[in-house]
Amino acid sequence: MAPSHLSVREMREDEKPVVLEMLKAGVKDTENRVALHALTRPPALLLLAAASSGLRFVLASFALALLLPVFLAVAAMKLGLRARWGSLPPPGGLGGPWVAVRGSGDVCGVLALAPGSNAGDGARVTRLSVSRWHRRRGVGRRLLAFAESRARAWAGGMGEPRARLVVPVAVAAWGVAGMLEGCGYQAEGSWGCMGYTLVREFSKDL
Repeated sequence: MAPSHLSVREMREDEKPVVLEMLKAGVKDTENRVALHALTRPPALLLLAAASSGLRFVLASFALALLLPVFLAVAAMKLGLRARWGSLPPPGGLGGPWVAVRGSGDVCGVLALAPGSNAGDGARVTRLSVSRWHRRRGVGRRLLAFAESRARAWAGGMGEPRARLVVPVAVAAWGVAGMLEGCGYQAEGSWGCMGYTLVREFSKDL
């Protein structure tokens, strides 16, 4: 499917269930890799070992004492990711959410934007997900191009000193990171836990 066969418009209310399922599926595709990345860092392994040692004095089962901290840590991380990226944000100052739609009317991608926290920060992508059945067909690039045009229009209307777009990407989402780098974005920041990166931020001056 070529990008020219796609259109981007605001999400309709009746499309909300489909969009929510798409967001949840997108989170599920990366949450296991993010959890594996986070929990195999040395500080996390040390904390898990300490928790297991403590539980051995409480639980009769050695296996349960070993596995319970890992299970709880993975569950907490997955719930956090789903709460952050697996739901629709409220409409922000840039409008939306928007959906990418094929000519037949099938929703194949979703995008949401929000203003940056401070003046001059530009706009931020808060949701960007493509249906697994439509990936590698130009849908993500089309949504990204639409986000850039909205960010430019918003910056001009607000009298911002520059138009800029920031896209947060989970550390395990190598395909998204590669697409952004191919579109001229640069990794400029990150956030995570215990000194290890879980999310990288890519930005581009428009």
